[in-house]
Amino acid sequence: MRKLFLTFFYTGLSPYAPGTVGSIAAAVVAYCLLQFLPVSTLVLLTILITVIAVKEIDSYEKTSGKSDPKEIVIDEVAGVWLAFALSGQTLLQMALGLIFFRIYDIWKPSIIGKIDRNYHGGIGVMGDDIIAGVLAGISSGLLYSLYLKYATTLHTIF
Repeated sequence: MRKLFLTFFYTGLSPYAPGTVGSIAAAVVAYCLLQFLPVSTLVLLTILITVIAVKEIDSYEKTSGKSDPKEIVIDEVAGVWLAFALSGQTLLQMALGLIFFRIYDIWKPSIIGKIDRNYHGGIGVMGDDIIAGVLAGISSGLLYSLYLKYATTLHTIF
């Protein structure tokens, strides 16, 4: 049951880019949830899985002897869901949120990289993705706002 949760229904077991596969799966699930439930539910689910994941990751790392194993993608789920909750729920906003999240999660700029390097266990695994999700949500929200502003302006010119 732990592995099902930490690998987000085994998407983390993908032999190629498990973090990206897990992120895409998280995006699909979030999109489906948001068709029927308010964004506040996604936020609450993100908080719940984050709290549970910290403890479960600590336990998994202890029994497996691995530190931040690639098959754990529940951190990507929390980050993507947080990005979506902050940026908005149109398909374009969600696509931007997913793209920004993957960029921040892979490159680990600034504080994201510091958390990844300096914190271990469940806090470290979840922490960098939570911050990446916040930054992705802000970035995608800002870019979408610019798009709306200038798309409207261009439309009136032409």
